[in-house]
Amino acid sequence: MANKIVVILGSPRKNGNSSTLAGSLITGAEENGAEVETFFLQGMDIKPCNACDQCMKSPGSGCIIDDDMQKIYPAVRTAESIVIASPIYWFNITAQTKLFIDRCYALIESGGHAFKEKNIGLILVYGDIDPFRSGATNAIRSYQDIFRYVGAKIAGLIYGSAMSAGQIQKNKQLMKKAYNLGKKLSLKG
Repeated sequence: MANKIVVILGSPRKNGNSSTLAGSLITGAEENGAEVETFFLQGMDIKPCNACDQCMKSPGSGCIIDDDMQKIYPAVRTAESIVIASPIYWFNITAQTKLFIDRCYALIESGGHAFKEKNIGLILVYGDIDPFRSGATNAIRSYQDIFRYVGAKIAGLIYGSAMSAGQIQKNKQLMKKAYNLGKKLSLKG
């Protein structure tokens, strides 16, 4: 039996480089029998967290903001694996991705965070040849801290350079790594 995987696309470009890598991951997962649900954040109405803390006062209640995160929360709760794909903008993840992450604060449950014990896949694309100069390492460190805090496991990290839209497709090795991560995340246990 295969996993349910939720893929979060944090690029403002629907067919950008990080989304292209995510597509390769999705192909690998689906070919291995996984159920994949994808959310393209740019096209969604997601408001920032307003720090009301209602979610902390009543664990499991979720967020009181009525926007498109209400469509994502049930999928995230029931998924075994979550993949977040984002380009690097100004030395970190995109604003769209950060909004999603901030709003996942509300996923506190009675037994811990809804991400607890889930497998996390990460995809990052940046416009420099160096992950340090590009800011990719800033994003990686943020993800490491976030997922360690909530008790999730980073099961795979795919990152690479693409200077222009569509360029990532030419990196066959990186596309294959994304495909293989999809196959890995599709497996139970």
